[in-house]
Amino acid sequence: MKYHPIDKKLFIKNRKNFTSQMKPSSIAVFNSNDIYPIGADSTMPFQQARDLFYLSGVDQEESILILFPDAPHDKHKEMLFLKETNEHIAVWEGEKLTKERAFEVSGIKNVFWLKDFEKVFFEIMTQCDTVYVNTNEHYRANVETETREDRFTKWWKSKYPAHAVAKSNPILQRLRSIKDPIELEIMQTACNITEKGFRRLLNFVKPGVMEYNLEAELLHEFINNRSRGFAYTPIIASGNNANVLHYIENNQECKAGDLILIDAGAEYANYSSDLSRTIPVSGTFTKRQKEVYNAVLKVKNDATKMLVPGAIWADYHVEVGKLMTSALLDLGLLDKADVQNEDPDWPAYKKYFMHGTSHHIGLDTHDYGILTEPMQPNMVFTVEPGIYIPDEGFGIRLEDDVVVQANGEPVNLMGNIPIEADEIEELMNF
Repeated sequence: MKYHPIDKKLFIKNRKNFTSQMKPSSIAVFNSNDIYPIGADSTMPFQQARDLFYLSGVDQEESILILFPDAPHDKHKEMLFLKETNEHIAVWEGEKLTKERAFEVSGIKNVFWLKDFEKVFFEIMTQCDTVYVNTNEHYRANVETETREDRFTKWWKSKYPAHAVAKSNPILQRLRSIKDPIELEIMQTACNITEKGFRRLLNFVKPGVMEYNLEAELLHEFINNRSRGFAYTPIIASGNNANVLHYIENNQECKAGDLILIDAGAEYANYSSDLSRTIPVSGTFTKRQKEVYNAVLKVKNDATKMLVPGAIWADYHVEVGKLMTSALLDLGLLDKADVQNEDPDWPAYKKYFMHGTSHHIGLDTHDYGILTEPMQPNMVFTVEPGIYIPDEGFGIRLEDDVVVQANGEPVNLMGNIPIEADEIEELMNF
């Protein structure tokens, strides 16, 4: 891993919070992700299962965490099972976690090798009544690949069919959505790295560069600052490409007079940042471009103020829709008849602003969080309104990551990243 070590007290606290909500005489099991094959002997880069990382800090394949707070023996209350390392593995793959190092990372004293898993698992299954299954129930989840977690669930259910089943996910949805101060520091680091990448682009962009040149500049800066790279597939969309919401080809020339919509954020220590900025290829906005840009920025600033404890996500989006409707009327993109005759299920503003304004962000770019429950302090949300005008050849989206505060306005983790149109022009023409 490129990132600096994380204080293990974060993971100790996370486990304590989780186990406090478990049923009596129950265990919870969390598996690492697989290393997924591409073809021949090629594999995708490993990324840890976020829940396992959240509860242990272990960032290594073939790892299992078991929590059994009511275990008769202390050694079974928290257990890590790891792939046994040896000199051969160290030579070919690099050093893996030793039992001592695993304790330093996680704070878990009882570390076993995987070869002992079935024996220990049998013992604790004779002592518990319920097993917490860790399923992915994120509202945007679309999983077609059988995971290591899925295979494990099939295995233990067939071997121990008399045990009751409970779900880890509702507990984790709530816990993960509220960030610890250590997590907020990590996310701030990710945002700071993203800032460095964006500032690098402002000195690089000019007519004739390719979208993939910008992607390469960002990646250079991210990796140079201990990031693994992009937190999600980056969007570098010049001209009308910005009107394709998930444009990721990034293979077109950036032409004079056009705008470039950049949606790209660095990850750091598995935590995401999520930035959107729109900048002029030639270094200067046209009058119309700036007019639309400032309208989007005003909606973003006003929407940010609405992210307060007690707010309901769905109601918040209705209010943002009203802000955007007003902005589009002022820009002449809608008229009063459009609004009066709108379909309540697809309001008139959706013609130019089709997506949502905010989502949870953390270990996942679209992080866990139960959207039907009120917002709470230390939740982190994106704020990302946009206006997309294919007939005028450009789209504008602006996005920051903000922390809900117990008192006062949200804290913008991206507050140092240039966003005012005049400042962007000044930096691009310095």
